[in-house]
Amino acid sequence: MSLQATTAIRKRGVRFALACLGATAALLPAGAMAKDANSCTPGTTLHLNAPASSQGGLLLIEMKSTKPLAEVQGDWDGRSVPFWGEAAGDAQRKGLLGVDLEKAPGEYELKVTGQTASGEKISCTAKVAVRKGRFATERLQVGKQFVEPSPEQIKRAEEERQRLRDIFDRVTPERLWDGTFRIPLDGVTTGANFGRRRILNGNPGSPHGGVDLPGTTGTPVHAAQRGRVTLAEELFFAGNTVVVDHGLGIYTLYGHLSEIGVKVGDDLEAGAVLGKVGATGRVTGPHLHWGLTVERARVNPLQVVRLLGNSSGETARKKSSKPRTN
Repeated sequence: MSLQATTAIRKRGVRFALACLGATAALLPAGAMAKDANSCTPGTTLHLNAPASSQGGLLLIEMKSTKPLAEVQGDWDGRSVPFWGEAAGDAQRKGLLGVDLEKAPGEYELKVTGQTASGEKISCTAKVAVRKGRFATERLQVGKQFVEPSPEQIKRAEEERQRLRDIFDRVTPERLWDGTFRIPLDGVTTGANFGRRRILNGNPGSPHGGVDLPGTTGTPVHAAQRGRVTLAEELFFAGNTVVVDHGLGIYTLYGHLSEIGVKVGDDLEAGAVLGKVGATGRVTGPHLHWGLTVERARVNPLQVVRLLGNSSGETARKKSSKPRTN
């Protein structure tokens, strides 16, 4: 090989390495710290994995103290943010802040309060900016039967939407998951269409609240993490659907299944097969619709795989610092 050819190959390698580093940096944004005297009680720090989030995003919050903590709870624009600890008497708590897919862009205050094991009150505040999400829009002309459901179908779909809202409103006050979250299909590393909005015959529809994962009919669908089945039935839009409660307001949804292999009340281990990929409901081909709801906020489920990569331990079912019953 000539010297000129060798030099060209090296230059291409450097450009490729720089591109990879740039992509990695985009996936790992700089964190934000609220630690000055005006934002945190002395001896306490509040850290967010990123200073801002876009619509449909997810942030990991860490509260640390120089003293053991007894309880911690958060509030963000009127929405509860449950926290958990890895062990009793730990001086650190973590929480997930979900930014709903349609949350208005702007700056919102996060307030975290609690007390130490000795009874001292603690608090931290931070501003969290919400940016407008960059979602695709698809315009289609289709037959009327696809955009003009019958009154009976409309009634059914609305009743099912309300049932899902009621499920997501219930927050199990303990953490049910243990370890890392996973993508529900083996061999699949990413998904598409989160937040996409379809405009059918000029009429805008609701944004797509999950990611579509590619798969052929019959492919096993695995639980993203340990949890309890709260819904397992056929729905008008999502077809055969399973919803799993992971505790602390975290739910995952699996739609368009060809088969459902679990029932309401089943306790699942991480990776348990709960059904098979299909094309039931209002779809044009087989795939898995995977959704994530965090304290009623619709967020991109791929982010929980990235953020909760270190949430393991024997204390997975410890009580949260702010139990809530319904």
